[in-house]
Amino acid sequence: MHYSFEDAGDTWQLSWHGPASPPEGIQNGSSGVCVTAQGEIVIITEDGEKWDVPGGRPEGDEDWEQTLRREMVEEACVAVTSARLLGFARGECLAGREQGKVIVRSFWRAEVVLLDWKPEFEIVQRRLVSPAEALNTVYMGYRKLYHVILQAAGFPLKGLEAGPQQ
Repeated sequence: MHYSFEDAGDTWQLSWHGPASPPEGIQNGSSGVCVTAQGEIVIITEDGEKWDVPGGRPEGDEDWEQTLRREMVEEACVAVTSARLLGFARGECLAGREQGKVIVRSFWRAEVVLLDWKPEFEIVQRRLVSPAEALNTVYMGYRKLYHVILQAAGFPLKGLEAGPQQ
């Protein structure tokens, strides 16, 4: 899967790679499709408008999974009980201020337990949604990617077609 999109004046090309090994690029962190025991997905926002799955960049010499586990607590106030690597998204900036930059992010299916909501950093809200709601709510530039990620996480594609842009 390859596609391009515009974000903040930059043109990015995204590609999806399976879990066997990360593609070349700068390690840009880990994100999690956080699934509760009830089958809901945790999404978060910094501004109340642009929603995403939680994730963030590594600190020190953290590996992909260590980054995932720490970021889920920090961003979504959830504890990961188990995690399965789904694959890697590779982003290459084709035009704009970051032209030439190549970043790689790991994506995981994380079974989680909700902790008390005590945001400490930039995240202002979390929501629990169905897989279809997650796909229809995430930032529109990432919807094609999240369609693939949700499928890799074990959610059937039927009913996960992206609805109107938000």
